[in-house]
Amino acid sequence: MPLVKGGHIIADEFVRITDDAELPAQGAILVSETRLLADPQALLGRTGGKCGVIWPNNRDVDDLVPHLDRLALVGLVFPSFRDGRAYTQARLLRERYGYRGELRATGQVLRDQFVFMLRAGFDAFEVKKQADAEAFTETVKRYSVFYQPAGDGRISALHQRLQLRHSESAGL
Repeated sequence: MPLVKGGHIIADEFVRITDDAELPAQGAILVSETRLLADPQALLGRTGGKCGVIWPNNRDVDDLVPHLDRLALVGLVFPSFRDGRAYTQARLLRERYGYRGELRATGQVLRDQFVFMLRAGFDAFEVKKQADAEAFTETVKRYSVFYQPAGDGRISALHQRLQLRHSESAGL
């Protein structure tokens, strides 16, 4: 499954570990929320590599907050293209809780929703088709200015203009 991050198709450094599998001594791992919450210290205290979690969209992100500072990746699930709860989770993690690690969209990640996912704060995307991954790398380059403020940290067009005016009036 192709992974798109930073506008490029990359190899996924994280290995998915099932709930009953033994933890590898080394390497980046990706676990379910069930496994993370069952024993967070064992997973997050590993010295052999980073830890990430797949967080379902029907679970409150407040349960994840105590562990955010030690998670390298949070994968939010889109079980259907019609189910947008992961957008809300992404905005909450980025804007309310200040999460700065990798925020990955998983599940039904469709090409026509890429820009919306970016704007919500996602920075990595698991896609099912290579053609979608390639289309996304082109889409990322296409848009550089947005009118609406959002969870991706970009400054809106209005705020860019205001900063420019302030700089000009200050003689900078």
